[in-house]
Amino acid sequence: MKIVNITSETRAVWFTIFAVAGTFALTMGVRQTMGLFLSPLNLSTGLGLASISLAFAFGQIFWGVTQPIAGAYADRFGAGRVLLLGISLVALGTAITPMMTSTWGLILTIGVLAAGGAGIAGPAVLMSACMRFVPEDKQNMAVAIVNAGGSLGVFMMAPLTVALMVSFGWTNAMLALALMVLLALPSAWLFRGNSQHAKGKPVQRLGAGQAVGQALQNRSFLLLAFGFFISGFHVGFVATHLPGVVTTSGLPTQFGGWSLAMLGLFNIIGSVTMGWAVGRWRMKSLLSLVYVARAVAIAAFLMVPQSGPTVLIFASVMGLTFLSTVPPTAGLVTKLFGVGNMATLFGLVMLMHQMGGFVGTYLAGRVFEATGSFDLIWYMDAALAVFAALIHLPIREVPIGRGH
Repeated sequence: MKIVNITSETRAVWFTIFAVAGTFALTMGVRQTMGLFLSPLNLSTGLGLASISLAFAFGQIFWGVTQPIAGAYADRFGAGRVLLLGISLVALGTAITPMMTSTWGLILTIGVLAAGGAGIAGPAVLMSACMRFVPEDKQNMAVAIVNAGGSLGVFMMAPLTVALMVSFGWTNAMLALALMVLLALPSAWLFRGNSQHAKGKPVQRLGAGQAVGQALQNRSFLLLAFGFFISGFHVGFVATHLPGVVTTSGLPTQFGGWSLAMLGLFNIIGSVTMGWAVGRWRMKSLLSLVYVARAVAIAAFLMVPQSGPTVLIFASVMGLTFLSTVPPTAGLVTKLFGVGNMATLFGLVMLMHQMGGFVGTYLAGRVFEATGSFDLIWYMDAALAVFAALIHLPIREVPIGRGH
């Protein structure tokens, strides 16, 4: 009987982990493939790429802004209600986007509803759900699998979206995506209950304002958040402009698409590997190692002749480090402050990540317009990676009650 109980509990844990990962795959997959509709939207509305891009840029920020707010609500009232709202908003925003004919209409549907909904049902709430419902010895791998689920969603959803657009037209393809994301709704019932329902022992939870104030007075948290800002700078720049780098190198356009595919594919490997490593080495050391690896990869990429194979190799190496910062970052937030306010505080560092992404994306475009090259941004990116590696070293991996 004892063996049966253990087996049943293990199955329930893995079911929970994969349910969260599946939810992230659907919400992130739909969000990240919205860029494929930029050109059809421009042809349909005649608004111009700059106006439509504004809606997408607004979505970058709104995806980050909603996460600490959604996290605070999830900590108090439960992840289920938050996921129900977020998933519904993603579906609604995606479904009605083809009806919009103005810039403000697209900002509402793409930037506020779809991106905001994806943030509400995003990593802050989902990672917290894993931490609260999964035993402590499986939390690190759970976060890694959830993180990999988002990448897998993008990797699978992008070609499916293209196929739907070719076969049924872009408006029907967008409606199909809206219906697909509704498949994540059962997770809202699965993750009902607030942070007091954490697995194992009773959980202490502070008010959102008190928790944020406590975190902002903690040097380790501030260093971690600033490092995540740099990670966002890197991710925003590479994810948005790597196809442009390929084009300016004189390579065939298809290498731009394949480079993004390699980023997504190898990010899955990097995320799962990091989840395994987090349980064996200090998380701050792993983060420093990731940033050093990024700096070395960028330096090597700048020194070798750029060809199709070198671009794909570079994208693969960068994919290994791309979002592998998420498991140790989430782990450190939990270790410092516990699971009671994890969704709120991880949402705060995710906001910092998105602010970095906005700066990296926008600054790269301005630099390219001014110089005709991304070289200055590459040098800046490598230098920031080294800086991020250094600032993680002073982080103290002890609960906040035992030291700042």
